[in-house]
Amino acid sequence: MKELEEWFLENQRKLPWRENKTPYRVWISEVMLQQTQVSVVIAYFLRWMEQFPTIESLANASEAHVIKAWEGLGYYSRARNLHKAAKIIVANYQGLIPQEEELLRALPGFGPYTVGAVRSFAFEQKSPAVDGNVVRVLSRYFASLEECSKKGHYEMLTASILPDERPWITMEGLIELGAVVCKKKPNCLECPLMEKCKAYQEGRALEFPKKQKKAPPTLLKRHVMVACYQDLVLVKQEKGKKVMSGLYEFPYAEKLEELPLQLPKAVDMPEVKHHFTRYQATLYPALYHAEKKHEITGYEWHAKETLEKLSFSSGHRRVLKLFLELIRE
Repeated sequence: MKELEEWFLENQRKLPWRENKTPYRVWISEVMLQQTQVSVVIAYFLRWMEQFPTIESLANASEAHVIKAWEGLGYYSRARNLHKAAKIIVANYQGLIPQEEELLRALPGFGPYTVGAVRSFAFEQKSPAVDGNVVRVLSRYFASLEECSKKGHYEMLTASILPDERPWITMEGLIELGAVVCKKKPNCLECPLMEKCKAYQEGRALEFPKKQKKAPPTLLKRHVMVACYQDLVLVKQEKGKKVMSGLYEFPYAEKLEELPLQLPKAVDMPEVKHHFTRYQATLYPALYHAEKKHEITGYEWHAKETLEKLSFSSGHRRVLKLFLELIRE
């Protein structure tokens, strides 16, 4: 893999988390990069570091502040786990991220990839960090017939090719190669591993990796009520261990008669489509005017001018934008 190491050192992208590298910056960037494109993460990472420059500042922040800083990145359990883990690291490890695999695995949000990435990139350990990019590269390099979901298999392949000397460079090189060269449609002629890649030599690069068939998304249709009383708007913050925990949403229901208030509709707003986990939702928002301030269990009335300070789920944040545009016209 000497060719890969040389290629990476010469061609790696300039990214903010590769500058002034610290374990904390590596950890935050690697969590943000899960399920999210690099181009999107850059701005979030820079803003995050302005708001929470240290693990201590993250641990001492309120959950609402953390969720607001994460707003728009999705998969909010990542932000909640960052917050929980920061508190544990400050309380138990004097604010220093531990290097030991077993200690990292015990922290919230530290799955196999995050543990491997932090140990490799932050502490320069020989530790596989297998994401989709690595699976794509190695499935083609070895012409592996294992499905891309078999991360354990690809962790073993990764471990087998990491050198004893500077293994973290090869590890990050694999990820970089998958991100910029060995993409879904590979640029094989630009690849430093071309001559040794089994799939390329057999003319079968597009056949890898073998993908597991995904179940079709569950379709949801929801009526969303933007209920106004004078300068107040009715919203609800999800609680407990739900996917949207900590985020605000407007009242919604699959059927109009199931909405918490029965009010005359003032105006329909454009429908909103969005995806989350395995769901594909279509929202049908509308503006409603209430003649009195109804008290409804689980809901709160917030002033219109404060809504943008709250953290909304992705679909309802788009509804909020439509609502604010409507009332400013």
